[in-house]
Amino acid sequence: MRKKTFAAAALLAAATLTLSACGSGNDDDNAPIAVVSGGTESNKPATVLDQPFDKPALVLTDTHGKKYDLRQETKGHPTLVYFGYTHCPDICPATMSNIAVAKKALPKAEQDALKVVFVTTDPDRDTPAELGKWLKGIDPAFIGLTGDFAKVQAAARSLGIAVEPTKKDKNGKLVSMHGTQVVAFSPKTDAGYVLYGENASADDYTRDLPKLVKGANP
Repeated sequence: MRKKTFAAAALLAAATLTLSACGSGNDDDNAPIAVVSGGTESNKPATVLDQPFDKPALVLTDTHGKKYDLRQETKGHPTLVYFGYTHCPDICPATMSNIAVAKKALPKAEQDALKVVFVTTDPDRDTPAELGKWLKGIDPAFIGLTGDFAKVQAAARSLGIAVEPTKKDKNGKLVSMHGTQVVAFSPKTDAGYVLYGENASADDYTRDLPKLVKGANP
């Protein structure tokens, strides 16, 4: 497993360098799907932080239309958090699918303990119902959150992840700009101590999850 210890402060400073432009799901097959730029660590599947991130104090709406307090609901649980949106044609579904595959390799008790949280960066289109429908096709146990964009953006920024409002590109297609990192939070400290880049594979997660669910470094 390729990994590197890195300072959270440095990652916060570099957040704007790790944006992906995910196009609308209606793009044609010949259109570019994503434009990705990254810092010097963007080619590393896992980054172990020497100074972990605090879990965001984020309260949004889940796929059942109920309030979901991220800190309270995931306290004491191994937790993976990802910011993305359901109309993304490539990076977001691939990332969530890779995690879903890896999760299935865990013992049942550890699967139940693991919280995988998908926070939408496109809340205008990603209603609770839309999120629920999308996540059901990946893993029904995954948690989808939607709500006020300013809250989402602030929570992402606190984790060194840049998120911008959804907007139309020059071709009139809706585009969501967001960082593609997955943040792993320890069940022991509830702090985010590992980041995964978009190139992390199902094999990477399968290899690391048994340690992550115990709060150990991958």
